[in-house]
Amino acid sequence: MHSPHGSVAVIGGGVIGLSVARRAVQAGWSVRVHRSGEPGASWVAGGMLAPHSEGWPGEEELLRIGLESLALWRAEGTGSYRDGLPPEVVTARESLVVAVDRADAADLRTVGDWLAAQGQPVKPTSTARDIEPLLAQGIRHGFVAQTELAVDNRAVVDALTSECTRLGVEWAGPVRELAEVSADTTVIANGIDAPQLWPGLPVRPVKGEVLRLRWRKGCMPVPRRVLRARVHGRQVYLVPRADGVVVGATQYEHGRDTAPTVAGVRELLEDACAVLPALGEYELAESAAGLRPMTPDGMPLVGRLDDRTLVAAGHGRSGFLLAPWTAERILAELMTIHTHEGVPV
Repeated sequence: MHSPHGSVAVIGGGVIGLSVARRAVQAGWSVRVHRSGEPGASWVAGGMLAPHSEGWPGEEELLRIGLESLALWRAEGTGSYRDGLPPEVVTARESLVVAVDRADAADLRTVGDWLAAQGQPVKPTSTARDIEPLLAQGIRHGFVAQTELAVDNRAVVDALTSECTRLGVEWAGPVRELAEVSADTTVIANGIDAPQLWPGLPVRPVKGEVLRLRWRKGCMPVPRRVLRARVHGRQVYLVPRADGVVVGATQYEHGRDTAPTVAGVRELLEDACAVLPALGEYELAESAAGLRPMTPDGMPLVGRLDDRTLVAAGHGRSGFLLAPWTAERILAELMTIHTHEGVPV
């Protein structure tokens, strides 16, 4: 790799690694991505860009960076994060968050009050079925997050891969230790495997099951917005796709097990149909499970480990949302490193 800025090796080929690689090569670095070729967490994600509806009291910093990153996602035009990605990667432009029972409604009021206290009010409603007529009878309370988006996660990964190739990113196989990497700077962006390269990184796998339901002729249409619900204390989301709906997601710790369980699939189907009964006529097209890279405080690890090593890992359930923010943070660190070394940037 030859560049006046130097070379960067990105370890990890998910949405975070690809976003970092694309941003670095755009800025003039020579970039190589080391990836396994196996589908990871990015391939089974819901693709929600939802800092408001995913928020909870105590997560003020995560809300702040999520809003910064959502603004990068929403920006359009040359030089924006979405520049080079096909417009159809965006599958929804609003979220409707609803409650099934009184306790769930109280939780939503807690979130709404907290968001208002952060200067981020959402639009409450007690007539949710007027907004989404396909909701189950009896569902009334909720709020609308009008600026949130959803993307087709697989389309984004494919588009970022193609864009990286077009820009000149090189591709290589996975590595087992940093000594195998030849580059001026290495970015560890391989999710749950990050601690294998840098022992002590507080990243652990958290399993999440996701379903894909395919629309069939004669069924009720696919909803146009993301539907998120609290169902007797559990959370479920329904994310539109061109051919159906993604339903997710369970969350529990089970090592590196990625086999969907009967209990997990049943829970998701029951909760999804409790919110949107028409989904019972859709085709169950796929069940899968991914491993979210979680940290103890829920905040991603993005920054410098030493003079030659950066980390971009631990994004948990917010990998797609935080991809643009992470790419900009890593680029800023790259520029700082090379400025300190006297290399013009």
